[in-house]
Amino acid sequence: MGYIQVEKIVDVLVDPLRHSLRDRDPYVRKTAATCVAKLYMYDRILVESENFVDMLRDLLADPNPTVVANAVAALTEISERSDNIQLRLNHSIASKLVSALGECSEWGQTYILEALMYYVPQESEDAEMLAERISPRLQHANSAVVLTATKVMMYLMNYMKNEEEINQLCRKLGPPLVTLLTSGYEVQYVALRNIQLIIQRRPEILKNDIKVFFCKYDDPICVKLGKLEIIFRLANVGNVDIVLNELKEYAAEVDVDFVRKSVRAIGRLAVKIESAADKCISALLELIQTKVNYVVQEAIIVIRDIFRKYPNQYESIISTLCENLDDLNEPEAKASMIWIIGQYADRIENADELLDDFLYTFLEEPYEVQLALLTATVKLFVQRPTAGQNLVPKVLKWATEEVDSPDLRDRGYIYWRLLSTDPAVAKAVVLSDKPAITTESDNLDPNFLDELLLHIGSLASIYHKSPTSFISRYKARYLLPSPALQTRKDGQQQLPFVQAQQPQLQQEQYQQSTPQQQQQQSIAATPFNDWSYNAAASNNRVVSIQNNNPYSTDLLQ
Repeated sequence: MGYIQVEKIVDVLVDPLRHSLRDRDPYVRKTAATCVAKLYMYDRILVESENFVDMLRDLLADPNPTVVANAVAALTEISERSDNIQLRLNHSIASKLVSALGECSEWGQTYILEALMYYVPQESEDAEMLAERISPRLQHANSAVVLTATKVMMYLMNYMKNEEEINQLCRKLGPPLVTLLTSGYEVQYVALRNIQLIIQRRPEILKNDIKVFFCKYDDPICVKLGKLEIIFRLANVGNVDIVLNELKEYAAEVDVDFVRKSVRAIGRLAVKIESAADKCISALLELIQTKVNYVVQEAIIVIRDIFRKYPNQYESIISTLCENLDDLNEPEAKASMIWIIGQYADRIENADELLDDFLYTFLEEPYEVQLALLTATVKLFVQRPTAGQNLVPKVLKWATEEVDSPDLRDRGYIYWRLLSTDPAVAKAVVLSDKPAITTESDNLDPNFLDELLLHIGSLASIYHKSPTSFISRYKARYLLPSPALQTRKDGQQQLPFVQAQQPQLQQEQYQQSTPQQQQQQSIAATPFNDWSYNAAASNNRVVSIQNNNPYSTDLLQ
């Protein structure tokens, strides 16, 4: 009947539902708990006015673990959909829920573990004890239980200060994640996307398991690309030789997209590990000698990044690169080669001829190639004025008069004025030191990563996007403040950017609100440690705060 969203049916449903929530049969009680959540989607005011949420709260103490799991699932669903009901668990309730895990079905365990994300430890020891009790769930056969348990343990680590305890938990997390890779390809892909997030925060979890992620010949492309990214992130000085040999094998495969990513990974490896740069350059030169078009182009793209990372170290290979100019037909590869020619124009004797060949099709080239040609020509002129004096005028004329891109046109005017005003200043500007290139740009923002780690096992962890970007009216999750909340290794406390904006925003909302709203907001500011709820403001219910009650009330906006 909960699915029949007709007003008369709903009115008839209220009394039987109230009795069912107190029925002797646990099957009836657990079904009634689910019905409350369905009814809430249809008529929120009715559910709150009839005290059904209070009755769900009472079911958390039910002796039957299935009833507890359904009650938790219903409360979680209501909390996520409501603007003024917020689920919070105190330590005693969280402990009771963990005790019920062993007797629940696999989906009941998932519901309970998901609800534990609403528990905010107030002491480091509480977080450690709870994580230790949850760890047996990592051995479960159901991948949903494993991923949800992993999420809860990663969450609790933010509130632990004992590094030895954290390291022990990290050692426990590794084998279950590796075991997920023996499942079907769909589960493997979900696991790989989540592992990419986990190792950005805790690389020590899988630091010794890199060989597990080596690709198999029959893996689908999505799984191969996921493994390739993890291999790169786990690469270090100790295993770089094994990784490089593996990447060279991947670069000889038939899948074009996978080969491109593999070649690019070799270049990223050179940027990441300085001691391996020579070996990576040798590997890239071997790949260029294969004369495979897309391999050559990818190699030139990553060699440009290596030149930026290690200037004046590998110029000897430029002649080899110049032998493959005829193979370049992709914009990024062309732009990379042009950048190399312009950057080392003083060492390439025929740099003017090479650039002149590219300039034949200047007006037909994509924007990024035109931009590279403009800058490279100016670099040639400031380093070798006699060689570039014939090229610069026509390039500047094209850039300022015959192109549609405002960015290209503006840069052309800037270069023209610099050269006509003071060539020495132009040389200092054009040949200035470039920012150091690193692989850190591949990492997610730490605060954004914190948010995604709260959504392990969900679509957000697969898309690597915040749920608010693809789910309307979604309640954003973030690490709540607590005396036990630890500081990240980068020195920033693990609070997302929204926290810094909240006080001012709340103050402005408070000043603009009515006296009745201000009273409600004052109640909302009351500290809380446990799960709670408040009915709609229009019901004019009396709200009481009982700090010694494990089921206290919390009014949120």
